[in-house]
Amino acid sequence: MDCGDYVIIVNADKVKVTGKKLDQKIYYNHSEYVGGMRETTLREMMAKKPEKVVELAVKGMLPKGTLGRSMFDKLHVYAGPDHQQAAQKPEVLTF
Repeated sequence: MDCGDYVIIVNADKVKVTGKKLDQKIYYNHSEYVGGMRETTLREMMAKKPEKVVELAVKGMLPKGTLGRSMFDKLHVYAGPDHQQAAQKPEVLTF
């Protein structure tokens, strides 16, 4: 059920992982050309696009289908502490 709430995640560049995941976790993408498969480790992803790591982790936990896609559209991830949604006056949740 989609309740309409938007989620803002900040400081995605400070994600910590345990074990050897930085070098052993591999993300795959394909360019749709023959031989166009690329592999990227978690360490490389954290250096280039740390917000993408969090987005992919959350996307994998959401339902597959139209409801999951609409839920994912309401997620905003930022690498640093600043975000662009200050005008919406978001509530801060601490865990």
